[in-house]
Amino acid sequence: MVEQVRALDGNTVLGAAIRVIQLDGWLNLPLNYKSIKGNQMNQRIAIPMENGVLCAHFGHCQQFAIVDVVDSVITEIKEVTPPEHVPGLYPRWVAEFGVTDVIGGGMGQKAIDLFNQHNINAFVGAPIKSARELVHDFIENKLSLTANYCNHDGKHECNH
Repeated sequence: MVEQVRALDGNTVLGAAIRVIQLDGWLNLPLNYKSIKGNQMNQRIAIPMENGVLCAHFGHCQQFAIVDVVDSVITEIKEVTPPEHVPGLYPRWVAEFGVTDVIGGGMGQKAIDLFNQHNINAFVGAPIKSARELVHDFIENKLSLTANYCNHDGKHECNH
């Protein structure tokens, strides 16, 4: 059974995989959650892009596609230019957009950990496709993820 909880911002939150801890009257949601307004599930998905398709290396992207999904329907895709890359900056910067999920090709473990600290799910090893194609596959549970292109194990070939 999926329980619903009212979040501090007034949205309803799915409680299936969420452990709710009550401290001093506040509800802390320690795991990732997806917001529901009314009966609609909202997701905001960030995808690092280069020349209109997924950038194989997260930290070297030209832009991020920010894709809004409401009730499993893509409602908006906007492209934003990130600041100059500094290790650890992009996860915090992406979080400022209210992103729930990131779909990437190659991403270092530090970036994955930082996304998780911001309650953002990181999906790595995605194929080189447009943002619309990737998100469509993602919401249809058909996104094929392979090995992380850039695992920073000393044997990587992501040319940085």
